Amino acid sequence: MIEKVRNIGIIAHIDAGKTTTTERLLYYTGKTYKIGDVDEGTAVMDWMDQEKERGITITSAATTCFWKGYKINIIDTPGHVDFTVEVERSLRVLDGAIGIFCGVAGVQPQSETVWRQSEKYNVPRIIYINKMDRVGADFFRVVEDIRKKLGSKPLILVLPIGREDKFTGLIDLVEGRIIIYDSEFETEAKIKEIDEQYKEEFEKYRNIMIEELAEIDEMIMEKYLNGENMPIDLLKKVIRKGTLLKKIFPTFCGSSLKNKGTLLLLDAICDYLPSPIDRGEILGVNPITGKREKRKPITEEKFSGIVFKIFNDVHLGKILYGRIYSGQIKKGDRVLNSSRNRKEKILKILEIHANKYFNKDFAIAGDIVGIIGLKDTFTGDTLSDENSPIIYESINFPEPVIYSAIEPITKSDYQKLYDTLKKMIEEDPTLKLKIDEETGQIILMGMGELHIDVISERLKREYKIPVRLGKPEVAYRETITQVCEGEGEFLNTIGDKLNYGYVFLRIEPGKRGEKFKFFNMVDKTKLPLEFVPAIEEGIKECLEVGIYGFPIIDIKVFLVDAIFNPETSTPFGYKVASNIAFKNAYKNGSPVILEPIMRIEILTPEEFIGEVIHDFTIRNGKVLNVDIHGSTGIINGSVPLKKIFGYSTILRSLTQGRGSFIIEPLYYEVVSEEEFKKIVGIGIF
Repeated sequence: MIEKVRNIGIIAHIDAGKTTTTERLLYYTGKTYKIGDVDEGTAVMDWMDQEKERGITITSAATTCFWKGYKINIIDTPGHVDFTVEVERSLRVLDGAIGIFCGVAGVQPQSETVWRQSEKYNVPRIIYINKMDRVGADFFRVVEDIRKKLGSKPLILVLPIGREDKFTGLIDLVEGRIIIYDSEFETEAKIKEIDEQYKEEFEKYRNIMIEELAEIDEMIMEKYLNGENMPIDLLKKVIRKGTLLKKIFPTFCGSSLKNKGTLLLLDAICDYLPSPIDRGEILGVNPITGKREKRKPITEEKFSGIVFKIFNDVHLGKILYGRIYSGQIKKGDRVLNSSRNRKEKILKILEIHANKYFNKDFAIAGDIVGIIGLKDTFTGDTLSDENSPIIYESINFPEPVIYSAIEPITKSDYQKLYDTLKKMIEEDPTLKLKIDEETGQIILMGMGELHIDVISERLKREYKIPVRLGKPEVAYRETITQVCEGEGEFLNTIGDKLNYGYVFLRIEPGKRGEKFKFFNMVDKTKLPLEFVPAIEEGIKECLEVGIYGFPIIDIKVFLVDAIFNPETSTPFGYKVASNIAFKNAYKNGSPVILEPIMRIEILTPEEFIGEVIHDFTIRNGKVLNVDIHGSTGIINGSVPLKKIFGYSTILRSLTQGRGSFIIEPLYYEVVSEEEFKKIVGIGIF
């Protein structure tokens, strides 16, 4: 039954306990017979060698487990910002999520980022405050942190008994009971009635919970005003209602590492998070008519789904991870890639458990499965019934911010390296590749130093291609600062055909983060619509390299005028004409170079805060705020990317090896005149 399917993601800041929590969910549902440990490198979901060695999640891992008659598809996502693409594409296809927060650190930069990502995709969430056994853990401070920083409304459903190393149990406000963890395993916890010691606290927070639910449901309001008892079933029903509407976020706490609190999470997934049916009809566009259409998440509907990830397995080859939105598919079916108008054949359907795969004969609406056999399908593509095409919203990926030259140790491996990197880019759309025209070097672009480093390690271990990396460099961008105009005309005979095109373009500066927007201002009576895509394609080609050799971003291009000749005008003619027009205009727009500014979070023992801040400001860093949690200082700020290369070594030196940091792209800023001269003088590409 699709009503009993839950597609959920585990999202959080790095080291909040996502994988540790997932391992408990798998153990208690009987999916695994032993609890995996991240620190020992035995976690099932962190299966890559590098994940085990580094103690972090690098790639999102999917699995399926069962609990009390419910089928739960879980995706455990990375917390490190360099791999935020994994969170983005996972949230695109999930129905619900568990946001995990550290009981000591509270809302951290990446936990805020993934929370905003889940809001973008309209995903209902449960909150789980982990590590309640740690020194400095404070449940209520983290709840308040979530209210203020995320602007969200946590609904407290449990209260911790004890703090830090005295954290021994939970008060369950919904069921009206106490859970005492006095054994190694949660299944052996003692369940008690609310006794006198906790009665006052229980009643206080239960009333707060009911008051908040009364704002959502009239029946709760009526019973509350009349002083009637609240049936547990009614409470759960209204909590579910508020969760699906995203008015509230059921909030739990525990210590996953110590096996405290995760069984309540399993119940909450089933009780409060949505099924595919709850998420409702899925909107898309019919590629033939251009009109919006809907698909119901039921098996009787025509098949549709989206590919959200590609993984090249050593033994099975190219595996596409897909979410089935409607209908069903069987092994051997032919389907349509609506995004590319390609017909494909499904050779195998797989159930996924981390890096293990099991054959299935079919998949239905709500399933998340692996598919083998699709040759011309890529991340973000929509699959559909051959006779009922639809295209769903694709997945947007951030642009890379750094690049590094990469070359094989053995020269004869050059082509093998290039081909392998092309495969890796299929898997990870935040990687980009180009060849330096002057040197012939392969240039690899990514989201950060760790990202590039992980790729080089994968090349060596998985593909047996040892490589050398050049010094990381900033991936600058270009844009214009004033409105400019230009015209382009093309007339040439290619083969025996005359190709003609004429366009007049206006380019305007866009907002930061807007990338590229195209507007056609020419009436279709003057220029047939079928030629407009060729004009846009010609402009897009120009965006790849600007005057200073960097990609162009944050501009708006208006097609103001065009000349059409029914006998000689061709798409190729317009494509070349728009290319000429853009280049003529762009040079008059006072182009500037942009550099990435990064948001940074630095963790340091309290005694080193002064030295760290002093060094940080020397690097043109701006301190936003400094928080103290226990004996740890947390410095939040922003800094130009070029000033932070190699910072991990410097920070370790300043803090006797105890400091750490993470960075993520914040915005682009025009480089200083001095920096501009350096860049243009050097000539990066």
